[in-house]
Amino acid sequence: MFSERKAAQMAAYFLAKSPDRKMPHLKLMKMLYLADRESILRSGFPITGDHFVSMPHGPVLSMTLNHMDGDVESCPGGWEEWISDKENNELSLRKAFENDDLDELSEANIEILSSIWDTFGSMGKWEIRDWTHDNCKEWVDPHGSSNPITYKSVAVALGFSSEAASNLDSRIRDEIEIEGIFAAL
Repeated sequence: MFSERKAAQMAAYFLAKSPDRKMPHLKLMKMLYLADRESILRSGFPITGDHFVSMPHGPVLSMTLNHMDGDVESCPGGWEEWISDKENNELSLRKAFENDDLDELSEANIEILSSIWDTFGSMGKWEIRDWTHDNCKEWVDPHGSSNPITYKSVAVALGFSSEAASNLDSRIRDEIEIEGIFAAL
């Protein structure tokens, strides 16, 4: 199940590392996607629980994009508490914080974010977009539209066998469904 709070805290982590605590939304989206992708590689589960989609500028976290664009209302402690509204295609950090304030993220999550920052933080928005086009084989150009990216296709692109990728996809979808049931109680 999508966790707006986790997505917001992940974005806050990256924005806090960025000069002037702001970043082009295109670059921030790619950083968030790559963190979820790396989490699948390391733990078998994405951090955000978001839906992945192929869009013209590369892979995207669907619900997170809705929050970036201001298309959905934020929950308490969610996106609007951490991230300012998009201005000139950039997002900025709304408030200062300590890493201990990132209470939705585990130590393993923070290690993934740190690794993604170390690898991609110095890239510009077009450079990281091009990197995802060239290196995220699960992304298929939707030619102006959008198409879902399955967890299975991510796992295959990461080197999992087809059988292991299918099992991982089923497990992730099952866990997301179970989380949704508990959230509705």
